[in-house]
Amino acid sequence: MKLMGIKQAISNFLEYCDLDKNLSPKTVKMYSYYINFFANWYLKLKNIEDVEVEKLDEHDVRDFRLYLSNQYKNPYKGALKRQTQNYFLVALRSFFRYLVRQKLKVIPPEMIDLGKRKDRTVEFLSPDKLEKLFQVVETKDELGIRDRAILEVLFSTGLRVSELVALNKEHADIKTGEFGVIGKGGKARIVFLSKHAKERLSEYLKIRTDNDVALFIRYSGPKNNAGLGVEGLRLSVRSIERMIDKYRKKAGILFRIGPHILRHSYATDLLSHGADIRSVQEMLGHKNIATTQIYTHITNPRLREIHEKYHSGNK
Repeated sequence: MKLMGIKQAISNFLEYCDLDKNLSPKTVKMYSYYINFFANWYLKLKNIEDVEVEKLDEHDVRDFRLYLSNQYKNPYKGALKRQTQNYFLVALRSFFRYLVRQKLKVIPPEMIDLGKRKDRTVEFLSPDKLEKLFQVVETKDELGIRDRAILEVLFSTGLRVSELVALNKEHADIKTGEFGVIGKGGKARIVFLSKHAKERLSEYLKIRTDNDVALFIRYSGPKNNAGLGVEGLRLSVRSIERMIDKYRKKAGILFRIGPHILRHSYATDLLSHGADIRSVQEMLGHKNIATTQIYTHITNPRLREIHEKYHSGNK
């Protein structure tokens, strides 16, 4: 049987991810980046043009881990965090798992250990800081009305910012206050609009006079009559990040925040008011409950009560 070179193996794997696994284009792109990064590192290290995948062993993967941890510096962000290093290893696991299915004698994917990482710290906004953030938005014009609606919708639904910018006007059912979204990995879920979010979103849509299909549009840059069509005004993720940073400064919030902090605040708000973690997992669109559990250590109001009631030092 003819052995397979790593370049051909990567091409086959990415095709499999796209056609057979039906992964999102973004996921396939990231897999391509991580695995090709490994391949280019290895080929440069060995000063060769290609390598048969069956010749790669666990020592090569360990040397790669050491390189990521001790030597590689991202030109923009510097040394890689442990979590980022693990992204490369997760991609390699998937790659070798695919090759095992193809009957190739390669490294067993379970031999690729992920680096142990510290517990994640979750930043969220307290109710008073949320209120300040919302209140500094002046709703005297269309821009301010849009921005307040964006903040309310993000906090009400827990949407990722990429999910928010992908929404069209037809998706948001203000009357019922709920609509479906497709999240990471093509996972569908239902999100809900609060009373405040419905009011602000309704106000924003009433003043829209354009025919763009996007739920949230920009008010600067090329105009829609410049041949951009009905998709030409859709707001970008980066624009929302800049917008939130602007209001963060106006609200006097000293630490940097982004759209994702409203998702964290959404989950924290639900759990601290008694929502069960399984329901919050479903509303966030988390595949694994372990992902949702990062919130529980900061949102269980009964822990202090139990400590005060039962710990002997409080008697």
